[in-house]
Amino acid sequence: MASSLPKEPAKAPARREAMVNAAAGMSLRAMPRIPDPVKRLLLGGRSLTIDGNTLDTTLHLMLTAQKVAGLDGLVGSDDVGTARAQLEALSAGFKQNIAVGAVTNLSILGPAGDIRARHYRPPHDAHRGRERGTDPLLVFFHGGGQVIGSIETHDDLCRQICRTGGMHVLSVDYRLAPEHKAPAGSADAFAAYLWALENAAALGADPSRVGVGGDSAGANQAALVAHRARDEGAQRPALQLLLYPVTNYRDETRSQTLFAEGFFLTKRDLNWFRDHYLGGAEVDASDPAVSPLLADDLSGLAPAMVVTAGFDPLRDEGEQYARAMRSAGVTVDYREFGSLVHGFANFFPLGGGSATAMAQVISALRAHLCRG
Repeated sequence: MASSLPKEPAKAPARREAMVNAAAGMSLRAMPRIPDPVKRLLLGGRSLTIDGNTLDTTLHLMLTAQKVAGLDGLVGSDDVGTARAQLEALSAGFKQNIAVGAVTNLSILGPAGDIRARHYRPPHDAHRGRERGTDPLLVFFHGGGQVIGSIETHDDLCRQICRTGGMHVLSVDYRLAPEHKAPAGSADAFAAYLWALENAAALGADPSRVGVGGDSAGANQAALVAHRARDEGAQRPALQLLLYPVTNYRDETRSQTLFAEGFFLTKRDLNWFRDHYLGGAEVDASDPAVSPLLADDLSGLAPAMVVTAGFDPLRDEGEQYARAMRSAGVTVDYREFGSLVHGFANFFPLGGGSATAMAQVISALRAHLCRG
């Protein structure tokens, strides 16, 4: 889950930070219990329509409450350590601990040392009528702009995919900036994917049904894994699940201007992430090693499911990437959820359109990975 705390000095009082996180968690936990008519009443009967899309009532109320509280954006502090801690605390504040078959913490040997990972095994009911070793495996990379986020902040999302999708999930804690500039995280992501291919059977999954996926910056990592698998002759992912992906660090799109502020992920956040990730890196924003949309050749990539949100600064580059892959002959399932904002994959506990969208996404993900 992503944070929307105010941008405070690094030495803000810990007590105030804890109170804000606790209040935010309590508010989000209460959201599913508020009937839609009451939500509309709290909004004064107002709705918001941009580009032909009307904002989901639940998310509209959430964003309105944040605005009233003086909160805006995904990044809660200009200090990286504080921003990370705020996101971890907020995520823990309304964690559901969705039940799955088993959860195992792992260590994967990466190019610069051990990579922390977490394996989620589907419940036994998911195997009813199926033999062990026939369920797919999704290698998942968390979002957070390549700077914040972890397997902890995306624990409930991975549990939800595992439980309702009836599949194994391997969540990967790749290296983050600014300590590790691009493309360090991508090297970890590819190493984790290769490890998953080699160990899928031992995990109880089908080695021929190993997909990659992620949200936002994590979707960027999943897309880059698909490129490397093609270029280096590795087994192609069975699917690349790209939830509102970052695909182009170089160019600004119309959606970045339309939704520059007020819709959870801001243009300021995007610039902050990019500066930490690429500032002083060995690659720049135009390099396909970080911007897959700018690659000369997109043919031969794994089949893709690309999901965007109508009120997301990243909407247009996600749609552009889906269109470019399809033009190159790649099988693409493109879905835009017009009423939603960036981060909706983590907002499914709030109910409303986010929960409906994720139910559809996970159902389609299962169908794609089990095809053939």
